[in-house]
Amino acid sequence: MTTTDRQSTNEVTAKRRILHTMLRVGDMQASIDFYTRALGMSLIRQFDNPEKEYQLTFMGFGPEERNTVIELTYNYGVSHYEKGRVFGHIAIGVDDCAKACEQVRDCQGAVVREPGPLEGGEEFIAFVQDPDGNLIEFIQRSADWFL
Repeated sequence: MTTTDRQSTNEVTAKRRILHTMLRVGDMQASIDFYTRALGMSLIRQFDNPEKEYQLTFMGFGPEERNTVIELTYNYGVSHYEKGRVFGHIAIGVDDCAKACEQVRDCQGAVVREPGPLEGGEEFIAFVQDPDGNLIEFIQRSADWFL
């Protein structure tokens, strides 16, 4: 890639950012409870469409205008989805992996990989599951990372 190509790419992407990741859920209230109580997210907004039989809930750590959020999608009458092989996990930066896992446990959530070093790497990580079995990775970061 030449300097000119890179400049063109930067011009194109200068006004772009990831808005949200969508997860299908089988029980909207259980998912809202998990993402608020166990992960500390806020419910940002909801949209219910009875005619098309779906409900959307947007969760995050701050306003959508400045943060990437998670869109939880509930399709009326569907309580379970088969997991595909394409989606892997959501990663959340935390200041203390052990403390974040304890918060998940306190909310009856599942810690599926205890806090510890990444095999073959230097990061300190853990994995938890939401009520629908979606994996969430905690990656420990220093306090200045969050500034």
